[in-house]
Amino acid sequence: MSDPSVKTPSDEATPRAVRVAFQGERGAYSEEAVHRLCPQSTPVPYPQFDRVFDALISGEVDMAVIPIENSLFGSIHVNYDLLRTHDVRITGQHHLRIKHHLMTQPGVSLADVKQVFSHPQALGQCAVYLKNQLPHAEAEAYYDTAGAAMMVSTSTRRDIAAIASAQAAAQYGLEIHAGGIETNQANYTRFLRLHRPPDAESLVTDRSSPASSQGRMITSIVYALAQNIPGSLYKSLAAFALREVDLLKIESRPLVGKPGEYLFYLDLAGTMDDTPIQRAIDHLHEMTTEFKWIGSYPATSPSVED
Repeated sequence: MSDPSVKTPSDEATPRAVRVAFQGERGAYSEEAVHRLCPQSTPVPYPQFDRVFDALISGEVDMAVIPIENSLFGSIHVNYDLLRTHDVRITGQHHLRIKHHLMTQPGVSLADVKQVFSHPQALGQCAVYLKNQLPHAEAEAYYDTAGAAMMVSTSTRRDIAAIASAQAAAQYGLEIHAGGIETNQANYTRFLRLHRPPDAESLVTDRSSPASSQGRMITSIVYALAQNIPGSLYKSLAAFALREVDLLKIESRPLVGKPGEYLFYLDLAGTMDDTPIQRAIDHLHEMTTEFKWIGSYPATSPSVED
């Protein structure tokens, strides 16, 4: 007779799958980025970016993946603002190759398509294809690429199409008529993986990621200057230049409630453990009224993907 106090493997609770928030509908490019940055996880869609951040902070999800910039259309400013106002840390990044596909309900002829729906950026990126191949169709802006695919799949109309990902076509049972229809093939979106502190702390100095470029790391910070006078921005950047800290990116955002004043987001080469960065930030504190470390994570570069 077995001892009831001894637990067998079947008695153990099945571990809950890691849940990762993203903005958009199923089949969105952000969902693909979740699979790249968080393998074996369960993607959880939310309608707005602020809901993604709130879900992470509240513990509804374990991680989040957000887009921060596109190589053709620039930065996603709302996410810079949310990184500052929420207690989260960046722990990884991925440059996702964006490939747009034209899709309809099965059996629809392109000659019958009167309207093409997608996110405004996707429509702009595919403008040459639409002009040359579907001059008779009108481009219609929609809130999301995957949302456009979902709408086309459930519509009673048979004269509409969507531009979205191959994953969206599979998700909603649509037929792909053409793939890779974006005008510029060098179309990448940089996505960030987010954790809650202190969950992120153990990942700060992880230089072993296979996606890391030879162990290089990035540190992201944001600060507001104490004085809005000539030369103040130059002096704050000189704190890093004097110590030969490589500045990878700078982004400015308006400081709400203080017209004419700005926040500055910097991406630096290295981690907060590096002595030159530590000394530069000590120097920077003398010039700022607000400072936040947003994260340190492995550096990656865009690569050609199938």
